[in-house]
Amino acid sequence: MKFILPIFLCLLSLEAEPLSLPHALDILRQNNLELKIAEYDTQAASQTQDMAGAQHYGQLNFIQNAFRSNDAGNVFGYTLTSREATFGNFGFADFNPANPNILDVQPHDLNYPEDRNFFQSKLVYELPLYTGNKITAYQEMAKEMKHISSLNEKQQLQEKIYELRKSFYNMGLLEDSLTNLNLILTNMGKLKHTTQNMIDEGYAKKVDILEVRSKEANVRRIITELEANKELLYHYLSFLLNQDVKEIAAPKENLDTPTVSVDEILNQSIDIQKAQTALRIHKSKLTAEESRYLPTIGAMAEIQTADDSFLGDANDHKSYTVGVQLKWNIFGGGGDSAAIEKAQIDRLKSQTQVELAKKGIALRIREIQTNIKLTNSQIENLKIELSLAQEIYKNYEGRYKEQLISMNDVIIKQSIWLENILQLLKANNDRNQEIFALEKLAQLGDTHE
Repeated sequence: MKFILPIFLCLLSLEAEPLSLPHALDILRQNNLELKIAEYDTQAASQTQDMAGAQHYGQLNFIQNAFRSNDAGNVFGYTLTSREATFGNFGFADFNPANPNILDVQPHDLNYPEDRNFFQSKLVYELPLYTGNKITAYQEMAKEMKHISSLNEKQQLQEKIYELRKSFYNMGLLEDSLTNLNLILTNMGKLKHTTQNMIDEGYAKKVDILEVRSKEANVRRIITELEANKELLYHYLSFLLNQDVKEIAAPKENLDTPTVSVDEILNQSIDIQKAQTALRIHKSKLTAEESRYLPTIGAMAEIQTADDSFLGDANDHKSYTVGVQLKWNIFGGGGDSAAIEKAQIDRLKSQTQVELAKKGIALRIREIQTNIKLTNSQIENLKIELSLAQEIYKNYEGRYKEQLISMNDVIIKQSIWLENILQLLKANNDRNQEIFALEKLAQLGDTHE
């Protein structure tokens, strides 16, 4: 018992620890429902590829027919297929060579046969020998579609890592801002207490404390909004991780700007890889359409047995058929050439989209890098302004106590301090979003934490 209690307390302490970002990333990879759906899509695309490749091996079908008929043609055919035909089946019972009108006689047994059962069992194997590379082209298309699914899965993971890290860092910014706002709120409480004492002593007016209370209410409103944003972030984190998240260890350090070149990002961009894969798909599609001008050759082999009872005299009644068929579409009203031309246009369009993707991503990278430089400058200036605004507020608070300035002057300086806090929060958030966007383009999500 003396060993169990410390272990139990240790487990409780571990459960009580805030969720760290590295641990959250591990949970994300295991639990996120959207990632599981993307994984299923990849598995389904793999099966589609196997289905396309299976066409090379042809088909083996077992066919069982069970009929009953008194139709003359059917009964006669059944009898021949079962290898049981006799001269009587040809109507020889009514044959009389002495009859001068013998050719006009209608054989009754041939025209009005008795009902007959027909059980036919056969195995049929069909194999495409040549399809003008159509099957190979479709197999290549399925392979590339699987590759796109795997790229989508990878991109989905990058997206979720991006959203998770952004949420963690946003939480850190919110907590820093709340710390500053609570400091303002504490100062407002002290100022309110000082103002009330000055009113009691006749050195201040009642309107002064009303101004303090009004500003205090404004600060509390902003704190409530930020607390609500924290709660929403926890809800979103719970959704991402597919489990309840109550507390996290938000990062305190600032994000470093990734040092990657445009060429490095372009070489590993998932969007560009997807565009290049789509181009290969259109090339394969063009090959498949060009097969319209080529013949198709197929082989078949069939073995069967038939009788008026199921598998009756199966060995004696068996038969086989083997053969090869060539089929060549000589004329299709111009539809074949139109289909090929359309495939050629789609390929050219896809090729242009690859170039467009490269230029678009390069432009986006340069925009992000410029925005990061801009926000870095803004943040440095805002930190200086924030520090100065805090000192100015303290100075004005002291001067108010000495009755050198009005409460309105103090409130104005306090408003500037508050505005600087909110501006710094926005600038830091903008910077983080740009850095995360750059990391996502460079596929750096897995290299952090």
